[in-house]
Amino acid sequence: MATADLSITRRASLREALAQLERTSLGILLLVRDDGIFERTVTDGDLRRLILGGNSLDASLAGLPEIQSLVIGVDHTRRAALDLMNKGGINHLPVVDTDGRVVEVLDRKEIDEQILLSTPHIGSAEREFVDEAFRTNWIAPLGPNVDAFERELVATVGSSHGAALSSGTAALHLGLCLLGVGPGDRVFCSTLTFAASAFPILYQGAEPVFIDADAANWNLCPLALARAFEAAERTGRMPKAVVVVNLYGQSADMDPIMALCERYGVPILEDAAESLGAKYKSRHSGTFGRLGVYSFNGNKIITTSGGGMLVSDDPALIEKARFLATQARDPAPHYQHSEIGFNYRMSNILAGVGRGQLKVLGDRVASRREVFDTYRRELADIDLLEWMPEPEWSFSNRWLTAATLRADAPLTAADLIRRLAGEMIEARPVWKPMHLQPVFEGCKLYKVQDAPMADRLFEYGLCLPSGSNMTANQLERVIATLRRLLGK
Repeated sequence: MATADLSITRRASLREALAQLERTSLGILLLVRDDGIFERTVTDGDLRRLILGGNSLDASLAGLPEIQSLVIGVDHTRRAALDLMNKGGINHLPVVDTDGRVVEVLDRKEIDEQILLSTPHIGSAEREFVDEAFRTNWIAPLGPNVDAFERELVATVGSSHGAALSSGTAALHLGLCLLGVGPGDRVFCSTLTFAASAFPILYQGAEPVFIDADAANWNLCPLALARAFEAAERTGRMPKAVVVVNLYGQSADMDPIMALCERYGVPILEDAAESLGAKYKSRHSGTFGRLGVYSFNGNKIITTSGGGMLVSDDPALIEKARFLATQARDPAPHYQHSEIGFNYRMSNILAGVGRGQLKVLGDRVASRREVFDTYRRELADIDLLEWMPEPEWSFSNRWLTAATLRADAPLTAADLIRRLAGEMIEARPVWKPMHLQPVFEGCKLYKVQDAPMADRLFEYGLCLPSGSNMTANQLERVIATLRRLLGK
């Protein structure tokens, strides 16, 4: 609403003020001097107090006491405005310029919304499968939904067998167990990733060796991997496995990676936690390694609240995964265990959520790609932003819209993330590389150039809100805020 419609002077009568308050329906008026300088806000309570004090409806507002109303400057952030509203217990806040004139009135309803990075997107089909679990009393882990979810997911991605588990991390851990990784072994792993890709290596008492990122796709660099293999061959300490991570919904360049691993006889554990629905040369991400891993955490492309899946074309591996994931219980009439097992199986209820989510996977991927394309299109004139590349062989699910700021940008990625947070917009840095993490201090990194590419991507990179359930208004707000913060 225009501030002129809310402005009133002390010469106005109580009757006029009440009529104006009713007409604007905002609940406040702006008392201004004849020169337009703001004095204070006026509420219906202020007007009632004048009437109860003996003033007639034709009396002027001259009797309003002088008070100092809360205001905020034009350079405010949404968060600062909300903090001030909360402090004062008010729902409307005048924005004044340096001359003391009101240029805008902030309404709590319009600014009290945080745009999050990636929120769960739940539909209606999920409820049917969950209700069925309740109707049949399949509440505990395992059940018909688990069996069906495994079948339906592997059919979707073109794998042969799958084990539904409690998390993607559990799937990675079991994958390493199945590949025989143990104390003293080495495992090559992408360095630009979330810690869950590397922690299971430590669970097994093995040594992680990190491989730098490829500038062309941000994933494990084949040239750096070749260097790591050459060094391993010279020292006689070959890795037991290679963990290849598909970052932010995009596959690594699998052909040269697979050729290297086949040459040296080392199996691949493909971490496709972020890339369900993505493809490499028309083949689904997660189906290239001896084993593949998907995650259904709350922020992923589809979710079961928490959960994961281990897939393979080798039925013996998946059968063993299910055995280990159910506490490695031997086939005996009593509780007998000949191996150490884990409580890693997915519940029947959560698998029901996953079945419903899987039905709309294609829609979710299309929505995320549209979010990315909108950012790139609407911000095309801001050459300070360089978007995560998508090679011609890749079909990314664009789980998160990721970009880097040019080194000569007027603010750093960390500064931009902080300023977006001030506007109630959640953005995140690109994953901090594993070789920079304190818990992996001393671990070897193989790179191609002097300065690791992963370090550069971490320093200049950021991820923007990317949810498949973002509204057009939310997306427009993020874009407008980016344009303002980046000087456009």
